[in-house]
Amino acid sequence: MASVRPTHHGGRQRPMGGTEEVSTRVPAAVAALRDDLPAVVGELTDRLRAELPSYARVPPDLLTLRVTRAVDRGLGVVARLCAAGDADAVPVAARGGGRAPVVAAAAVGTIGDTVPVDDVIHAYRIGVGVVWSRFGAEMTARQATPEELLAIGEQVWSWAGAMTLRIVRRRARQDVGAGTRPESAEGRLGAYVRLLLTTPADPSVARAFAGEPGAARLPFRARAVSGATALTAVVRSLRPWLAVDPAGEPMVTTIEGDAAGLLTARPSTLCRNLVVGLGAAVAAHDLAEEFAAAGRAVRTAAAFGMAGVFTCDELGLRAAVTQTPVLGARLVRQRLAPLHERGDDGAQLEEAVAAYLEHGLRLEAAARTLFVHPNTLRNRLRRFEEVSGTSLRDPADLAEVWWALAHQRVHGRPAAVAPPVRDRRG
Repeated sequence: MASVRPTHHGGRQRPMGGTEEVSTRVPAAVAALRDDLPAVVGELTDRLRAELPSYARVPPDLLTLRVTRAVDRGLGVVARLCAAGDADAVPVAARGGGRAPVVAAAAVGTIGDTVPVDDVIHAYRIGVGVVWSRFGAEMTARQATPEELLAIGEQVWSWAGAMTLRIVRRRARQDVGAGTRPESAEGRLGAYVRLLLTTPADPSVARAFAGEPGAARLPFRARAVSGATALTAVVRSLRPWLAVDPAGEPMVTTIEGDAAGLLTARPSTLCRNLVVGLGAAVAAHDLAEEFAAAGRAVRTAAAFGMAGVFTCDELGLRAAVTQTPVLGARLVRQRLAPLHERGDDGAQLEEAVAAYLEHGLRLEAAARTLFVHPNTLRNRLRRFEEVSGTSLRDPADLAEVWWALAHQRVHGRPAAVAPPVRDRRG
């Protein structure tokens, strides 16, 4: 007699006596979710009302009806994606025509046109997440392998990102087509730019909303050298290079207090009051990855007190210091911890070696910065070598000392520095 195991949802039981083929597992999982549709819709509407006040104001019956239809269509999308197994599975709606399934259908139209576009995007992501979680549970119960789920998931989430882009473009084009820019249009453009920069999308659907489709753009992230970052000031400084939408508005927004957006070319003048991280020029579907690189560049340059426009490659080892704090902390313990134990005397020795490195190992230039005689600095450097066990004539030791000092500058000095861990090999 075949053994049975309860499903994760719906209280039904299924036989476990054999392994279903992949081609039958997906339709069976979709059918199980459709059988359990009221529970799926209930979970989704509860999440929407709890997390999004704008959706909480939608009449309950209307929201339930919309979500039910959207989820049912979405399950059909999952089945088609899995059946085709490649990019050709993207439904007509995702290619630019037809009706948008999944939560897009619940978000646009009657509901979507009355709530903020950021809430529309959030609702869409909640919906896809709930459906995918339930679908994954059903597939796992049918003994699907992690590799099978990963392959399906890549297609579903790529399609989801593309559909989310389509939602925002639809709203923005309504404004442009009407020849007006209502009060919320600027916010909608900002949401669209934010989506391009943070959400990977299917290349068959993502389009740079800035002139001809597929035009390469450079994503950037910028902040003021000092004080708060004013978006208007960033736009003023970068205006000649900013990409614009069909209405001529700059494609910029704010992300976590920084200015962010798209450029048509690298700025040719020095931005003395800004730190700008720049990604490579890419098409719309690759912007998210390059924007992440731009973010690393601006964080690194700001941490080192730099101003201007930088890519990660141009920042060299500084970028590595920012991105590998564990290694930096280890070098601090090895090279600087003995100084920390000596209080003011150790701080003086650390200041001496930092100045020496900053001035390219030029003793007299470093001494002038510290307002001491070169012989005094020479003596402090000798004492640094003795205390830290470092040779300033060894390139490897010099590199480790520089890295440790840079780590402290970027990540801060540890509250309590443990003594260096000795090599236990022997």
